[in-house]
Parts: sequence; C-alpha cells; structure tokens
Amino acid sequence: MTRTFFRAAWLALALIAFTVPVSPAHAADATPHMKGLWLTTDYPSVTARGGDSTTVKIKLQNYGLAPEKVALSVEGVPAGWKAMILGGGAPVSAAMPATDDNVQLSLRIDTPVGLTSGTQTITLRAKSASASAAIPIDVTIGQALPAKLVLKAKNPSLIGNAKTSFEFQFNVANQSDRDLIVKFAAQAPRGFQTSFMEAYGSQEISSIPIEAGKDKDLKVKVQPPSQIAANSYPVAIQVSAEDATADTSMVMQITGQSQLKITGQDGRLSTAAVAGTASPVALTLSNDGSAPAQDISITASPPTDWKVTFTPDKVAALGPGEKLDVQAQLTPSAKAVAGDYMTTFRASGTGGDSSSADIRVTVSTSTLWGIVGVGIVAIALLIAVGAVARFGRR
Repeated sequence: MTRTFFRAAWLALALIAFTVPVSPAHAADATPHMKGLWLTTDYPSVTARGGDSTTVKIKLQNYGLAPEKVALSVEGVPAGWKAMILGGGAPVSAAMPATDDNVQLSLRIDTPVGLTSGTQTITLRAKSASASAAIPIDVTIGQALPAKLVLKAKNPSLIGNAKTSFEFQFNVANQSDRDLIVKFAAQAPRGFQTSFMEAYGSQEISSIPIEAGKDKDLKVKVQPPSQIAANSYPVAIQVSAEDATADTSMVMQITGQSQLKITGQDGRLSTAAVAGTASPVALTLSNDGSAPAQDISITASPPTDWKVTFTPDKVAALGPGEKLDVQAQLTPSAKAVAGDYMTTFRASGTGGDSSSADIRVTVSTSTLWGIVGVGIVAIALLIAVGAVARFGRR
C-alpha cells in the first residue's frame, strides 16, 4: 500500500509540473532578442535583359540600436554595369533608420547592351559605427518577360439623362516584372466628351506610372451632348504600355430629358401696352428635349400692380419637338408712367425643368386721359379770363 501511495504521489507531482504555466517574464527571457542591422529583400535573385534597368526593393532594418548614420555601398559590380542606391527616388549613400524601424531603399542596376546569358552577384553593404549588414543580389541575364496589363471595370453600366456626367471606375494591374508608364484611350460616340482621372482625383491625366506587381484605381468621365436621344451608348477604353494592351467596354443607358423653352412669338422679346388697358402678348412654348414635359405651369413676374393672365396657364404634357402658342393678357397699372418695363415669363414642368424669357414692355398713357387733361386746362383758362374781365371793369 505504501509503494502504491508513493507511486500515485509522484504521478500527481509530475502532472502539476507539466501544467504550471510559464510566466510572461520567463517566456520573454527564453526568447532571444535580435539586435543589429539587417538588409532584406523579397527577391534576392532577379532576371535582367541586356541594355535594360532593373530595380530591386530593399529594406534596411534597425533592431534595438540607437539611431545613427549608416553608410551604404555596392560591391561586385561587373565592368560596364552601373549600380545605384536610391532612397525616395533619389540617389543616396547613407541612411538613418530609427530604433526598431526601417528605411525603404532601391538598388537600380543598369546592364550594358549585348549581354546574352550568365549570372552576376552584386552585394549591397550597410555599415554604422556599431553594426554592419550585407545582402547579395544575383542578377541573371536572360530573356525578359513581355509586359502584361489587366483591366477590370468596376461599374460597367450606368443610367442617367443627357445632363448626367457619367463616371466609370476601373482598375489597371501591372502584372509585369518591371515598372510601366500606362497610357489611356477612350472610344465614345460622336459628340461625347471623355477624360481620365485617378479614382479620387479631379486632375485630368493621359498616362500614369504603375510599379511592377501593383495596380491603380482610375475613372473615365463621359459627358454626353445635351440633345442626345434616349438610348444605350457604348464606351470602350484601352490601356497600353510598351507592347502590352488591355481593353474593356461600358454602357451608358441614357433616359429621355425634357427641355422647355418659352419666348415671344417669332422670337420677339418686346411689346407695347397702354397703362390700365389689357394688351395681348403672343408667346411660344416648346420642348426641345428627348422626353415629354409633364404638368407645365406658365407664370409671370410683372411690375407691382400689373396683372397677367394666360391662355392656357397649364399644359398637361408637351412631347419632344412639339410647340404650343400661348396667349398672355398683360394689363399695366393704371398709374404706370410712360416708359419701358421688364416682365419675366416662365414655364415650369415636373422634374425641375423650366425656362424663362424677359420681355420689354413699352407703356404709353391713354389718349382719353390726354383729352381730359386738355379739357381741364381749357376750363382753367376760361375761368381765368372771366375773372380778369370781371375785376378789370372795377
């Protein structure tokens, strides 16, 4: 029994020892902490073509060191080759990564024309007062892969009217082994205006650089002519770089849009009227759009105390290309002084479509008031003459 007891006790202690968790402090102590400078790249071996430039992206990492100047150099560059270290797109000979941070670098290698095969190793070195690092880059001369572009439309079909500015979003991917300058071209129906921009920009562009293996979000803006008929219209775009091309097509579904116009009959923008008297004004209402205009109201904004009525004053519908004669009765105020006045006539339909015309009205006073005025003057003269004759005898 004693032997059995001790065996059970040892088994229990062993289970406890295996299940006790390790404290974070001890776990951290057990993990080795890297310290120093490191040079790394995703692609330490690349293929180049004679006469071309190849760029290798490299990262200079500082683990646990105080920030200090790190000298950069290149070794093993074959005769006739050129190698340049770039930082931020400009040549550099030193860098200073912060503690536990990194600096992005590029090694640009230019190979001479005429190379056909072989592999060369170029070494990039980094050295500071307290640490150093090196990375070898193997450059194999061979046949470069052809450029490749992939184009994808994000919204291949949009709906709007003739006043809509259509914006088609698309993505261009550079699936090549080198950076490319990608150019744009668009084919749209005659009269349509097209322009390219970055997806969240407003500046028009005709080309854009895309790094190898990267992509860009872009858009093409298409403005149809104002008089375009309702229909579906295709728009094709093409991207190109070197010997690579890619294209896709989108569709604009343009719905009809009414376009009201009101003006004086035969284009006249002036008329005459007599103060206090109704005068006719002939107007023409037309729809120059591609869809019927609905529920049209005809109104006016005359001077104070003037009256304007219309026949008709409402139109249920006016089809595309149709015209309608409208008769207005304009009555200037009886107190209106002779002269020129401006009256605005307006036609408004549903959907915000409207048109207005300013017509100059030349007002004259009534001849009846002139006769009354002459009579009053004559009576006043007679009274004056009689008074003189009567008081003159005295």
